[in-house]
Amino acid sequence: MQTLHVAFDDTDSRAGRCTTHLAFKVADQLKKAGEKLVDYPLLIRLNPNIPWKTRGNGAVCLRLQVQDVGRVVDHVRQAVEEGSAIGSGANPGVAFLESDHVPARLQQFSALAMCDVLSRQMAEKVAKAAGVQYFTFGNGHGLVGSIGAMGCLLGGDHTFELIAYRKPENCGTPRVVDEQRVIKFSANTYPNTFNNYDANHGRVLIAPHGPDPVFFGVRGESQDIVRSALPALQPEEELDGWTIFRSNQGTNMHLQNEISIAKAKAYTSGHVKCRVKSRAYAMEGGHVIFTVEQSGAEMPAAVYEPTGLANVAALLEVGDIIEIGVGVRKGTTKHPKILNVEYLVVFELAPAFVVLNPVCKMCGKRMKAEGKNKGYQCDRCKHKDAKAKKILVPQERGIKTGLYIPTPKAHRHLTKPLQRYGIEKSDFQLIKKIL
Repeated sequence: MQTLHVAFDDTDSRAGRCTTHLAFKVADQLKKAGEKLVDYPLLIRLNPNIPWKTRGNGAVCLRLQVQDVGRVVDHVRQAVEEGSAIGSGANPGVAFLESDHVPARLQQFSALAMCDVLSRQMAEKVAKAAGVQYFTFGNGHGLVGSIGAMGCLLGGDHTFELIAYRKPENCGTPRVVDEQRVIKFSANTYPNTFNNYDANHGRVLIAPHGPDPVFFGVRGESQDIVRSALPALQPEEELDGWTIFRSNQGTNMHLQNEISIAKAKAYTSGHVKCRVKSRAYAMEGGHVIFTVEQSGAEMPAAVYEPTGLANVAALLEVGDIIEIGVGVRKGTTKHPKILNVEYLVVFELAPAFVVLNPVCKMCGKRMKAEGKNKGYQCDRCKHKDAKAKKILVPQERGIKTGLYIPTPKAHRHLTKPLQRYGIEKSDFQLIKKIL
């Protein structure tokens, strides 16, 4: 038996198909042929700020023990070519590495793929240097995701997702999911599953709405907890099948990179520790923008209404020390680059004051200014005081230090839910066979 790493990406389009569904079918076919998975199928979400990304910017990787490498390569290459929506905009890449370990250069490329902008040419260069065999279709940009997924070991924090798939004849029809069962399942499995239901907006989050073959996906901390979704939710629709992926979803993996404001590059992801330079102002639609500074450089930061963080941003004051998880939006001739905020941590609150006119020493009434540098006069008793100054009255801040994250309906695949803070995993021991 030989160790073979298989990864592919960009097999779907907005018209349909699904990369994870193709992975489900390929893994099932390989297992029936006697090949063995040595890890769960990996679902790796890459930098979500890439404008030309696929829907969820997710690539897959299968790590296998195989009897005949050449036969498996031929089978998977054909499956990707035939199972991709190439005529509808898909640009697949599929990669193969025969090795007992994943080279460091692949791991480094994968780390960059979480937060940076990488080209097909860069992926090809890394693949060739690491001894990776690959095939591309269309413009082949899916090779970037393939190499990115192959290099992601998920040796630290990770989650699991059970994805149930629809039969072909049901794709495109409305999905029927029992809302009450989802609510009950979410309550019974908290905090070990996440983003099943948004109670604030009364919205089921496990089922997509497009024509793809995914019926629902349930994310959680272990394979056992996500597997329990099938009997708990009792889907009435006959399924084509299901599989469990190990994933970087819900880990904030794309925000681990520290960004320098002075060197911020369009479409990158990461976090910025900075000082609030100017208070937030509201825009049409409920969005707010404020300015942050770091080591003398400054940049606008935007918080969008659907995240539920706009009210938090509106309470920030000049001088507050914060950290923001961001994606860098490209600048235009009319607008500068903007930091799109994904989470916000308040470390230090600057003192806030209300500025008031001085009180008359004779009668206690609040005085009025006579003019610039002319002192103050009391309207009641006409007492004048040329030396009186404005009074700064300390105010209670309407915000506290701590972490603020978006409401669940605005979470991206990689967004770490509040309940996962403090229960992150630190390692994962590969098992020899997944049944």
